[in-house]
Amino acid sequence: MNFSALFIQRPVATTLVMIGILCFGAIGYTLLPVSDIPNVDYPTISVNASLPGASPETMASSVATPLEKEFSTIPGVDVMTSSSSQGSTSITLQFTLDRDIDDAAQDVNAAIAHVQRRLPTGINPPSYQKVNPADSPILFMTLTSPLMPLPSLNEYAETFLAQRLSMVKGVAQVSVYGAQKRAVRVKLDPHALASLGVDLEAVAGAIAAGNVNLPTGILWGPDRTMTVQANGQLQTAAEFGALIVAWRDGRAVRLRDLGAVIEDVQNNRVAAWVSGQRAIMLAIQRQPGTNTVQVAHDVRAMIERLRPQLPASVEAHVLYDRSESIRNSVKDVQFTLLLTLALVVLVIFLFLRNLPATVIPSLALPLSVVGTFAFMQRLGFSLDNLSLMALTLSVGFVVDDAIVMLENIHRHLEQGKPPLQAALDGSREIGFTILSMTLSLVAVFIPVLLMGGLLGRLFHEFAVVISTAILVSGFVSLTLTPMLCSRFLKPEHASGGARA
Repeated sequence: MNFSALFIQRPVATTLVMIGILCFGAIGYTLLPVSDIPNVDYPTISVNASLPGASPETMASSVATPLEKEFSTIPGVDVMTSSSSQGSTSITLQFTLDRDIDDAAQDVNAAIAHVQRRLPTGINPPSYQKVNPADSPILFMTLTSPLMPLPSLNEYAETFLAQRLSMVKGVAQVSVYGAQKRAVRVKLDPHALASLGVDLEAVAGAIAAGNVNLPTGILWGPDRTMTVQANGQLQTAAEFGALIVAWRDGRAVRLRDLGAVIEDVQNNRVAAWVSGQRAIMLAIQRQPGTNTVQVAHDVRAMIERLRPQLPASVEAHVLYDRSESIRNSVKDVQFTLLLTLALVVLVIFLFLRNLPATVIPSLALPLSVVGTFAFMQRLGFSLDNLSLMALTLSVGFVVDDAIVMLENIHRHLEQGKPPLQAALDGSREIGFTILSMTLSLVAVFIPVLLMGGLLGRLFHEFAVVISTAILVSGFVSLTLTPMLCSRFLKPEHASGGARA
């Protein structure tokens, strides 16, 4: 049975099939997400626990060690690392690639609940979240102002900009670095505490009891009902300073008598600078599988729309945009791909020295590359450096089948056969050979396709893309190439031309 004869005898249907491949490939190309490397979801869970006032040694021995012992019993844990600092512990669990992240999260939650009773009293319940180490921020934005205080600038960044940017399609999270949230800080004087006989627990209890905002109640009258509103929250340092902590000899001991009460920020140990000026930084992360370049473009467009709404003294700048390097890298690889296509066509022409004989196998190049885009989009791949490198390397493979088909058909033409008969006989003789060549080339990349580990995840897309391009080229060589040979290839009577 001659598979190619079905397409040689039906040129219109063959042409429509090739147009369909081009159309689906072009549509798939426009829908492909753009990234620097393939999206690899490494199953990772981060566990955080905090015990205010505890030293790093206490956190490591009393918090991190029991958690690590319990987590070590979870199946599929590949790497476990922990870090303890003043009052906090962070444990990172990396699971094997075949471990489902949702099932692993359930096991981590059960382990935390089981070890909870062995943790120190007063510890904040440990929390966990699923993270992807590869999801680094794609864009950093800075806010600076020579006039506005940092707490006000921070509040504007978190309540206005971060919320609006989080609504952009494809944005997963907007984090604030160098946060300067407003707070009131109390610096107690040990000598004042000792002289007045006040301990730290009394101070903490007085602050907690004097800074509340609870429902007060309702007054019911014969004619009307009124809701009692009483705001017990303290806002300023002066209000906190006037808070009564204790009574000594009939005199009220206020908080300001025990030390300094000042306006400050929640964490004065972190800060961000841009060009020597204090700033608030926003980090934008994208959702997995989205187009990095498109998300960054949409975020920039949103920033430009929000810029007129910023106060006059606030300046917003994009400090870093990862899409720029991705765009340049992809553009370089695309240029390399086009240059490779042109060089391959030039080499074919130099050896065949016949324009129709050069055009026929050269059509297999764009059809194979463009047709691969449709499969890439269907398989959830991205347009990245590895996939484009696979297409670039496949250019040297995809043209071989078409040239072999062309040379065998041309050999029958030199024997005096009509073009149609030469195409039928030549394709019948060489069809199985082309099929075996195509499958042999695909078999070369099976080890890469089955490679395990993180490296295997990265090169999985590479192997599938180059194998798909080779299979598409084999299909084109068995269908379009013999059909074009039967219509446009003529015997060469003069010197030169295509030779078998």
